[in-house]
Amino acid sequence: MNTRYPFPMSSICGSSPAASPSGEERGIVSLRNRSPRTPTSSLLVRTAMRISRARWFTFLRRVFHYQNGSRSNLGSNPFNSSTWMMLEFVALVIQISITMFTLAISKAEKPVWPVRIWIIGYNIGCVLSLLLLYGRYRQLNMIQGDVFGLPDLEQQRGSEESRCSILMHKCRTSLELFFAIWFVMGNVWIFDSRFGSYHRAPKLHVLCISLLAWNALSYSFPFLLFLLLCCCVPLISTVLGYNMNMGSAERGASDDQISSLPSWRFKAVDTSSEFRNNGDCNSAIASEDLECCICLAKYKDKEEVRKLPCSHMFHLKCVDQWLRIISCCPLCKQELER
Repeated sequence: MNTRYPFPMSSICGSSPAASPSGEERGIVSLRNRSPRTPTSSLLVRTAMRISRARWFTFLRRVFHYQNGSRSNLGSNPFNSSTWMMLEFVALVIQISITMFTLAISKAEKPVWPVRIWIIGYNIGCVLSLLLLYGRYRQLNMIQGDVFGLPDLEQQRGSEESRCSILMHKCRTSLELFFAIWFVMGNVWIFDSRFGSYHRAPKLHVLCISLLAWNALSYSFPFLLFLLLCCCVPLISTVLGYNMNMGSAERGASDDQISSLPSWRFKAVDTSSEFRNNGDCNSAIASEDLECCICLAKYKDKEEVRKLPCSHMFHLKCVDQWLRIISCCPLCKQELER
């Protein structure tokens, strides 16, 4: 009978009171050692899941993909989203307001370097950035408003949009070059240790340091983004055993979201046809070798296609199935607006 039990029967009968407490104590100690681990690890995993599903994390991934992805599959610029443009507008207005207020209350200060000229030049750059931001916003609204436009105006509108995009790109490049030169000049004037500029103009000095710090943070944004997505996220995913880049739960689009996207029947362009003279609302595509990147099949006449907000086009059945699983473009990863 004793062969069934790997321990003496006296421990069950209570004849050895010292053996039982030691076993219980060992069990309690082991439970105490294990109990903090599971809740802590599960809490970290849940936190990582929330972060991977957050909009700001998805936006950062879009920015990184746009800056480092293949030029043929970049999709729309994530910095042209309405949310980001609103943040830019608020940041520019705050900078202009703070600089104007500081210049108004620091008229008696006499800095060594022409700091006021630097601040005024920076303010002019912010005003020009506001005008450029308005142009980008207007162009974005025109593009979104022309999604359901007539096919006979598509080529003319496309050429106008390309010219506006090129002009705005040149203006933005010029502004970035101006701010880069102004940033270097500000560092030379403000951090010159040979003169005590802070004691002669403390308010202007603090304002310039704040503006330079903001610009330094903006210039280091690509490097910080690289550290986050290429170093920190893989390390956290390895430690927790949860891939944050692939974390997607309940990301499928609803039927209402999918049905609200523009769709039409594909029609290949024939130079001898007179599709411009009829009243058909179906769009005509000029390229003959367009293919759906989901099924890798070329578009045929009268096949239903659907266009996403990023201007990428797919077979209607293919992209609908895709969006029900994950609500983003298969090419540029731009998500649908909720």
